[in-house]
Amino acid sequence: MSRSSKAKVDDLPEDLDELTPLTEELEGFLGYRLRRANAAMHRHFIAAVADLGITQKQAAMLWLINSNPGTAQVSAADALGMDRATTMAIVDRLDERGLLLRKQSSADRRRQELYLTPAGQNLLRKAKARVAKHEERFTSLFTASELKFLLEALRKLRDVT
Repeated sequence: MSRSSKAKVDDLPEDLDELTPLTEELEGFLGYRLRRANAAMHRHFIAAVADLGITQKQAAMLWLINSNPGTAQVSAADALGMDRATTMAIVDRLDERGLLLRKQSSADRRRQELYLTPAGQNLLRKAKARVAKHEERFTSLFTASELKFLLEALRKLRDVT
């Protein structure tokens, strides 16, 4: 360990309770709490679908395409709140795995329509079962009215421009 690294480790308080005032201050920030809650849900989601080999964004894309067969790639990006480059990378990965098909639109040759393959439908069916259990793990922490309030509050935050 380098001398500077050792100095940093040695500067940590022996009793971690000394960090409580710092944590209390951070806990007062909405952004901090949202980030921590998101991290907890993300870790749980990844564990829930680990053997399926998909990310949250990939699962969302499969879900959207399944509900909207033939949706345009650009429309999927807008619906999921992703930029076009990220969307293209996700669609590329799903296409490489044989989970979706891109077809050129007959109405607009510039438009790529997206469809799930049978393998994509099968993977989504498995993912939906896992996501339902994942969601139950977190939604069960709230009463129905608390959950309704939380979802509305999160919608307000999402819609801030």
